[in-house]
Amino acid sequence: MPEDTRRYLEQESNIIGCFWHARMIMMFHAWKHSDRSKFHMLISAHRDGRVIAKSIENLGFKTVEGSSRRGGASALVTLKRTLDKGGAIGVTPDGPKGPRMRAKTGAIKAAQMTGRPILPVTGGVSNRKVFNSWDRFFLPLPFSRGIILWGTPIIVERDASKEELELYREQLENQLNELTAEADLTFGHPVIYPEKTEKPANASA
Repeated sequence: MPEDTRRYLEQESNIIGCFWHARMIMMFHAWKHSDRSKFHMLISAHRDGRVIAKSIENLGFKTVEGSSRRGGASALVTLKRTLDKGGAIGVTPDGPKGPRMRAKTGAIKAAQMTGRPILPVTGGVSNRKVFNSWDRFFLPLPFSRGIILWGTPIIVERDASKEELELYREQLENQLNELTAEADLTFGHPVIYPEKTEKPANASA
């Protein structure tokens, strides 16, 4: 784990954790030493999102509804309030429906608005089931060995231009994809690649 990332995790709770939608279930292990009552997961307001929210809440995490389709602006305001109170937030920058492993700008805007660091994180396991869903959802199988990998903090300047925000978005996407490939290769699994798409990936999240 990068030393700057370790410092944020050990000393400050109000960070923005970013991970791909398919690896959401691994975040239970990423925050196992943290106070989960301070962690708020951004969940889509559609029906599937509510089902996921219930599962996450059963693990002790809190949720905040919002997406690019419904309540995106209000979700950002809520996330800012959460961070200002010392809470941490979790964002899946390719959610709620893709394209897979292509970061949207929601987390970047939250970081710009709040001045809090984005910490990319992913996970991998020795035995898994990968579903044929849009995100290639990832289910760890019993008795698996696992790994959590953290990237380096991304600090978004408050006065960043549109062009600079796109560079931050690309940095987040690249870090997450490199970490996810490393996690898969650790256990000899084929790498799951980002969805090929011609549409812009930098739409709001």
